[in-house]
Amino acid sequence: MAVPKYKKGRTSTHNRRSANSHLDAPARSVCPQCGAVKLPHRVCPNCGYYKDREVIVTE
Repeated sequence: MAVPKYKKGRTSTHNRRSANSHLDAPARSVCPQCGAVKLPHRVCPNCGYYKDREVIVTE
């Protein structure tokens, strides 16, 4: 089995490990009632509707 001749530096190791650890932005959807941007499968914070039903009374 091949053995490395020299020790890899800390920068090379961290760059390789962090290449796939970027964070994606959370998914967004549009509320069918009011058109506000909200998280999917959540109650709309603007109008209080979820799946065509009013869940939270908002003023």
